[in-house]
Amino acid sequence: MGLRIGVDIGGSFTDFAVLDEGNGTVRSLKVFSRPDAPGREVADGMRMLGKRYGIDPAEVVHFTHGTTVGVNAVVQRKGIRLGLITNRYFEDVLVLARLKTPDMYHLMSARPEPLVPRYRTFGIDGRLDAEGKQLEPIDATSVREAVAGLKRTGCEGVVISLLHAYRNPEHERQVRAIIAETAPELFVSCASEVWPIIREYERTNTAVIGGYVQPVVSNYLTSLQEALRSSGVTADLKVTKSNGGVMSAERGKTDCVQIVLSGTASGVIGAAWVAQLCDLKNVMSLDIGGTTADVALIVGGEPQYATGEYIGDHQIHIPSVSVTSIGDGGGSIARVDPFGVLKVGPESAGSTPGPVCYGRGGREPTITDAFAAIGVLGQTALGYDSVRLDVAAAREAIAPLASRLGESIEAVAEAIINVSISGMYSGISRLISRFGIDPREFALMAFGGAGPMLACHLARALNMERITVPLTPGVLSALGGLIADTRNDFVAVAWCALGDEEWDSLEHTRLALERDALSWVQAEVGADAQPELTYTAEMRYQGQSFEIETAFDAEAMRTKNLAALREAFHQAHERLYRYRDEKAVIQVVALRVVAKVRTPRPVLTPVPDATEPAMPAAIVPCWMDGAMRQLPLHRREALRAGDHIVGPAIIAQDDTTTCVLPDFEVNVDRWGNLHIINLAAAT
Repeated sequence: MGLRIGVDIGGSFTDFAVLDEGNGTVRSLKVFSRPDAPGREVADGMRMLGKRYGIDPAEVVHFTHGTTVGVNAVVQRKGIRLGLITNRYFEDVLVLARLKTPDMYHLMSARPEPLVPRYRTFGIDGRLDAEGKQLEPIDATSVREAVAGLKRTGCEGVVISLLHAYRNPEHERQVRAIIAETAPELFVSCASEVWPIIREYERTNTAVIGGYVQPVVSNYLTSLQEALRSSGVTADLKVTKSNGGVMSAERGKTDCVQIVLSGTASGVIGAAWVAQLCDLKNVMSLDIGGTTADVALIVGGEPQYATGEYIGDHQIHIPSVSVTSIGDGGGSIARVDPFGVLKVGPESAGSTPGPVCYGRGGREPTITDAFAAIGVLGQTALGYDSVRLDVAAAREAIAPLASRLGESIEAVAEAIINVSISGMYSGISRLISRFGIDPREFALMAFGGAGPMLACHLARALNMERITVPLTPGVLSALGGLIADTRNDFVAVAWCALGDEEWDSLEHTRLALERDALSWVQAEVGADAQPELTYTAEMRYQGQSFEIETAFDAEAMRTKNLAALREAFHQAHERLYRYRDEKAVIQVVALRVVAKVRTPRPVLTPVPDATEPAMPAAIVPCWMDGAMRQLPLHRREALRAGDHIVGPAIIAQDDTTTCVLPDFEVNVDRWGNLHIINLAAAT
């Protein structure tokens, strides 16, 4: 028995969740993030945990970390100076991309500049056919010429992505061997080892993203390991992955592409656990931090996964928890444009300098400042006493906008909140269209430092009936990393029909993937681990251009139940397109095996039952829905199971503040979660 710690580094705060395996209690903490010195915030947090809770670092047996270093490097274009080697005459693979503009309705829309520009892309001689058979051997002279070009253009690393290497990686390995001889100082990555999928652009761009961030992520993880050791933590560092699992930091240093979306996935895993705890079938998670609002869907207690998620302007084609990021976080900056229109975001004050009311040098008003100006914030300390809000400074920052718009400070502050909600509404509408859902059938789970503040506003806009706020919403992403399973995805191109004649080939692919999966699990967890293996396949009707990911029943795979496997695809196709073709040939393009080892979940202690009505700690003035009101202020730690609060109200706690609008009411469950009902939507 010992302590398990999960850490999530956000734009404004770094969150800690600590699980005591002995008694099942969860404790939490927030400290300011340190973008000027990444990793320092973790050491600061460990010291604060010792002071606040008496935690001894020597008792830590598990330490999981969610990082945004990779995604920030891509978005800010601060990765290494990378080169690309591909086949002769295919040097424009990244420039051409898919010949799609980001916004088809914008005449000036343009594709983003690739992370590897054309002048650092070099073609070599050698070719495989679509079956992986050699048509032309690798020409060593052309490889050496490419290496000379890499050196001439100042490249620090290179990605090798050759045609059909997903079928046969031998040519990429030969090129890597030549580079190792002629330029051993270069970092080298082979696309066939990063994610061996069909379609050259998708495979190449995914490998480029991984190579672009690899040294940055590797150096960061090394620094973090050193910081933990200096803090007295001897447990091996684990890193959360884009697919919602965890793996060792040592493996993360070389397989960086798997942890690029590490931070956003952790919150969804935590939300899925709370959804299961509360028996919520359909949930839309709302994670609002200092920079963005991240939205995801949880169906049947399980997060939804996808490939092709965006990192800034670039798509990465690895399995990831499907998250839509919207540029409206608590630190999003408000302004009035030259036409006199109030705008919010996407620029963020981040942690440094942060919102004006934090008193850390911020000068431009943010969403957080708007909540301070109307009275929702500023009544109690925030961030575990690390922040005492300066309400007067927030109002002073909003005053110039109010003067220009000819409105009161309170009215403009509320308008800032409403404008941010309109931006979220637009972003969530795309998610709704993508998955074909009705948000009224989902509960909104709000977490993050600003999620509970904005949840009622968003639920009102989307006409959602129910909101759930977890017991420790401000650190749920850290808790998600703490409870994340050890998980990895293994894929291989199969490219065969789903039939008797091709079964041996498909079975050979399955067994090879299973061997790789079991080997990985043994290396990560130990020889005694018993992983859960699940199977999916990228499938299509013959003649279609794109595939549908279809879940396969494990027993049907092992017993060659072709009828069940075909029916699984027919149902998936019909669910998506309302059409099925019983007579068509079904193609299996790729087969995937997911290996998962379950992590123990916290055993929570129920909160005491309420014996009398909930009493507010104070009555405070607050501007809400266009009028000044006197609102009850409740302390979250004082609430008991069965408590009932009628809005409008404010519920304050160390890690966040919940804003309850008029026509909303709150019920507290046995675990201390808040269940907020939108009475207007319920009627």
